[in-house]
Amino acid sequence: MTTEPSGQHRGNDGTAITRVLLAEDDVLLRAGLASLLERSGFEVVGQTGDSVWILPLVRELAPDLVVLDIRMPPTNTTEGLDAALEIRTEFPEIGILVLSAHAEVEHAMELLATGQRIGYLLKSRVTDVGEFIETLERIVRGGSVMDPALVQELVSARRRNDPLAALSQRERDVLALMAEGRSNAGIARRLWVTEGTVEKHVRHILAKLSLPETGDDHRRVLAVVTFLEAR
Repeated sequence: MTTEPSGQHRGNDGTAITRVLLAEDDVLLRAGLASLLERSGFEVVGQTGDSVWILPLVRELAPDLVVLDIRMPPTNTTEGLDAALEIRTEFPEIGILVLSAHAEVEHAMELLATGQRIGYLLKSRVTDVGEFIETLERIVRGGSVMDPALVQELVSARRRNDPLAALSQRERDVLALMAEGRSNAGIARRLWVTEGTVEKHVRHILAKLSLPETGDDHRRVLAVVTFLEAR
């Protein structure tokens, strides 16, 4: 285990600094991530390559965001996932980004179902530093991000009893972009339609999936979970 001292929560200009804990057993990848984040204005308050230290470090350092792998020592199976679920239960306000070498659909669905401030990206598809930093910022702000390759895998492997059968192709497109963590404005730009049109599609999607009015945004998360389960 290695740790760095917790610095100031705000920079010299008064802006908030996101405090990050890295949990990755690949030493070179972990060092590269730490360097990239520090150069991008984040504060890396702790690092570890062993899953047994993840929860103790979270409790000690109180990071804003934890970036971790699913498969970590000692058994390299689901230690990272287990730690992520424990973090979400004990510290729901902390953002979590899973960087995985594999498109593990069930794990992705289990994490997304925990709510907001969650992300799942494939390491091999992180090719743009700017987009990666934007993804981290989106998660810290409360968003959910799913790797597009994983979303496409789910779209192409629908179950026979498809709960999305009532959706039009355009509504499916909107829901797929919702699953990538995009806002209504972001979906509108991607599909070249107005934000009002996207809002209408979202209302139709929620109604067709029988998700009742609740006064909060959790219906979007439930819609995405339904989408991911329709394999």
